[in-house]
Amino acid sequence: MSQTFHLSCTVNGEQVDALVDPSKTLLEVLREDCHLTGTKHGCELGECGACAVLVDGEPVLSCLALALECGGRTVTTIEGVAEGGQLHPLQDAIADLGGSQCGYCTPGIIVTAKALLDREPNPSREQIKEALSGNLCRCTGYLQIFEAVESAIAKIGEANAGKGAK
Repeated sequence: MSQTFHLSCTVNGEQVDALVDPSKTLLEVLREDCHLTGTKHGCELGECGACAVLVDGEPVLSCLALALECGGRTVTTIEGVAEGGQLHPLQDAIADLGGSQCGYCTPGIIVTAKALLDREPNPSREQIKEALSGNLCRCTGYLQIFEAVESAIAKIGEANAGKGAK
């Protein structure tokens, strides 16, 4: 019988307490124990970005991170990106501008782009390309994805300008 450890962390704003095998990756715990299947199994080698989540606001490849490394930390998956029943502007823009076809890579792209916009609200196209360089897409190509991120930047800017005007 394998030894387990107590994992306590925050996932998508909710406290998670679970007994998990110390060899389990964050990806496995999210999908199998938390039943959050938006984060995808991809290459399981850290090369495709399909499993990207945010840990304390930074993109992490959950297939390479052990769950035990996330104790006491804050994890955000694609399920936690929308707020108050409203899609994040990145989610809207990806859907509206054809930045997703099969959708398998989309959760990792969205959380990675969100981390970029959280630290750099108005990135250049080159900064967007660099931030998303670890996220592979076999269907769409990247132009629609970059355009969707730029559209989301504009929507966020408009929303923030509207808040400042009140």
